[in-house]
Amino acid sequence: MKISTWPGVAALAAAAIVGGATSATALGPTADQRVDGVIVVAGNTCTWTNAHTSANPPSGLSVDRTTINTPGGNLGCNGSITASLNNNPAFTFDDTAGTAKTDAIDITGRQSFISCRYKATNITWNRDGTTRKYVNQAFTATKTSGSFLCPGSVTTAAGDASMLFH
Repeated sequence: MKISTWPGVAALAAAAIVGGATSATALGPTADQRVDGVIVVAGNTCTWTNAHTSANPPSGLSVDRTTINTPGGNLGCNGSITASLNNNPAFTFDDTAGTAKTDAIDITGRQSFISCRYKATNITWNRDGTTRKYVNQAFTATKTSGSFLCPGSVTTAAGDASMLFH
């Protein structure tokens, strides 16, 4: 399999877990300590709902990967791609600037028997108006392990991922 026929997994591996939902909540403390996600990569859509967070924004928080990954969570992708989160990403919020920052996203993407693991650090997100929905700025994830068919790094364009805290 050529790398050029495999762009979906590479891009997904960089961004699948940093998705968001399309609805929004008012700016300010949230009650549920949850986050929903969605991302569309190379025609594949990956989503999850109700992942647990350690706090509500604007307090710093981490996302519990066991509530995203199956069997404890409901992360699912259409098409032939699967993904799993390898860390509990930590988020900090700057409400004055309308931004959030993630320390690291460490993810594994799989297509058939090929697995690729990528890590991105210091990802910046822009808040959508007065909601708790955040949209990513462009970032690059570097391959940390996996098949020789996996690209060495993948870039996720601005707006290709979002998250919604509720």
